[in-house]
Amino acid sequence: MKAEIITIGDEILIGQIVDTNSAYISKELNKIGISVYQITSIQDDREHILEAFAFAKAHAELVIVTGGLGPTKDDITKHTFCEFLNDELVLDQNVLDHVTHLFKTYIKKPMLAANKTQAYVPSTAEVLLNQYGTAPGMWMESDGTIFISMPGVPYEMRGLMENEVIPRLRDRFKLPFILHKTFLTYGMGESAIAEIIEDFENELPSTIKLAYLPSLGRVRLRLSTYGDDQEIVNKMIREQSDKLLPLIGDIFVGYEEEGEFEELIANLLIAQGKTLAIAESCTGGQMVERFTSKSGASRYLKGSLVTYATQSKIDILKVDASVIEEHSVVSAAVAEQMATNARKLYQSDIAISTTGNAGPTKGDSDVPIGTVFIGIATEDGVRSYEFMMGNHRERVMGKTVNKAMELLKGTLEDHQLKK
Repeated sequence: MKAEIITIGDEILIGQIVDTNSAYISKELNKIGISVYQITSIQDDREHILEAFAFAKAHAELVIVTGGLGPTKDDITKHTFCEFLNDELVLDQNVLDHVTHLFKTYIKKPMLAANKTQAYVPSTAEVLLNQYGTAPGMWMESDGTIFISMPGVPYEMRGLMENEVIPRLRDRFKLPFILHKTFLTYGMGESAIAEIIEDFENELPSTIKLAYLPSLGRVRLRLSTYGDDQEIVNKMIREQSDKLLPLIGDIFVGYEEEGEFEELIANLLIAQGKTLAIAESCTGGQMVERFTSKSGASRYLKGSLVTYATQSKIDILKVDASVIEEHSVVSAAVAEQMATNARKLYQSDIAISTTGNAGPTKGDSDVPIGTVFIGIATEDGVRSYEFMMGNHRERVMGKTVNKAMELLKGTLEDHQLKK
């Protein structure tokens, strides 16, 4: 089955919000064997919407639409669907009861006439209950093409996908089995990896695709295939994985399917019964955010400090001012003191620190832009590592976080081997 995703909203096209809905929908559809043919973002404009619907109907069997379902006059998706399907809006009492319940229970304000319009849906639509909002999802069909309309609010859309859309698609269609195996690698660039695995790539069966996904110091290698027989698909990927893994053994750190890199680190910390503290400067809190974005971080994360200013390193982390004066705030000595003192402050087993010059201008240090030091303190002592991360601020920060994660994982694995 081939699908198209259409996101409606001027706010997407002017860059006011980022379209995260399409990425989520694509991923969920792919999991159940539906390939996304195209993703389109369009204006809140009747003619534009009608054109997009017509194009999608001609090229896809499933069209998922998000946005334009609010109670205000600029939300015209339902009206345009009626025009496209030669239908009319009718009041759905179940939706009205649900909207009334939400206002009484959570919003606790009088329901306006505009809010009642949320309960009007095309007469031929199958209503999908939106547990988290007033705009219902809608399942409509036209000449063999399924149109599914959902609100653009991300958490409402995700609830509908999980509770209503995916279960219906699974029940109604026999879908192929799609399998991806993604290898996480660190420390080598895309072109260097391609050279190492060139023979492997040339000998891949035509039914299996290899993709390179580089990102700030790490490269993901994804093997993909699909078929009706899950056992055969698994066997094909397993055979190719067994050939690929020895070629990238020195840079391989895990499988994406096992979780994001920070999840692999979290699992190591939990398995070893160890705790972590973080002291960041040039990365500005991005490292701790990677951990706390996943639930359960309190099991191993003792705390974090973002001592961005030099004086904060002295006042809060107790970095010796004379060390900063002698070596510079961007130095191995400062990275080591930051990690050591964070470990003491939070009484953690391991602490990691970052200090660097991300640019575009120099701060309190004269070291070249892109210079970064990472410190790691454990019960065995403290070590620091120096890197040159380039001259683009976002790249420097992103590569530093990724490298810090790589070093942290390596440290945990080394401790595991010593036991």
